[in-house]
Amino acid sequence: MTVDMNDLAAFIAVARAGGFRGAARTGSVSASGLSVAISRLEATLGLRLLNRTTRSVSPTEAGRRLLETVAPMFAEIDAAVDVLNGFREQPAGTLRLNVPSGVARFILPTIVAPFLEAYPDIRLDVVVEDGFVDLLAAGCEAGIRYDERLEQDMIAVPIGPRRQCFTTAASSAYLDRHGRPDHPRDLLSHRCLRGQFAGGAIPLWEFEKDGEIVKVDSPGPLLVKPAAAFDLIIATALAGGGVIHLFDELVRPHIDSGDLEPILTSWSESFSGPFLYYPGRRHLPAPLRAFVDFIKSRPMIDAFAGSA
Repeated sequence: MTVDMNDLAAFIAVARAGGFRGAARTGSVSASGLSVAISRLEATLGLRLLNRTTRSVSPTEAGRRLLETVAPMFAEIDAAVDVLNGFREQPAGTLRLNVPSGVARFILPTIVAPFLEAYPDIRLDVVVEDGFVDLLAAGCEAGIRYDERLEQDMIAVPIGPRRQCFTTAASSAYLDRHGRPDHPRDLLSHRCLRGQFAGGAIPLWEFEKDGEIVKVDSPGPLLVKPAAAFDLIIATALAGGGVIHLFDELVRPHIDSGDLEPILTSWSESFSGPFLYYPGRRHLPAPLRAFVDFIKSRPMIDAFAGSA
């Protein structure tokens, strides 16, 4: 059995993009051409690799197994070919990053512009996703996550502030009506505005004081999915709808303006900042090597101004 490598590449592209049109937009083959290539691959293998509907395309069980097996191989081939970039005066190519929404919002903006200015021949493709991710299967060379969400056996490089915290707040009008909590457990009787990850998990609100850790799971009148829909949660709090517990960077401007009032400040728990992580390889793709070197050259920040 001889399998055409171009057909395998077409399958990987469509499976990652979740459709033929999406894959065609990122490549040089039309949607119809991709369809022909995958039909040919399925005929060669004697297996259906993709479930096709009018709205979506997703791998079958056999397709998922094939993707898990061949995607890393193609990534290694790309990395090997990319070694030739070392002969260029400037690194060139595409760097695909998978990052959580918070990082995309208030960490990458200070990094992307100077990096692209320093490396004009590199293109950044940024995928914003809050859950756990298999980088290679997702077609990304690197990701950014917090330490509890790092994939195993990865090289991790600090990026952004080294300490961050969550801030709990509500409007003064809301607190005048419902009272100001003295202990995190008091939030169980408050209207808490919460987010839910795309995978379904609803993160608990965690607090720490003098070695005591309290996790609160308070039902509230608003649940936003994905949890990254910060604007709606904050807007509801500003309108007096309840209590929020978000990254200090998001809440601090509204506290400084007086529109929100911080609560439980002595219970604010700090945590380590995010990491850039990537698979350990003998030869890193030139765009990734340039990005790693660029991040390492930047001074580390202990914490954002205003964080507790």
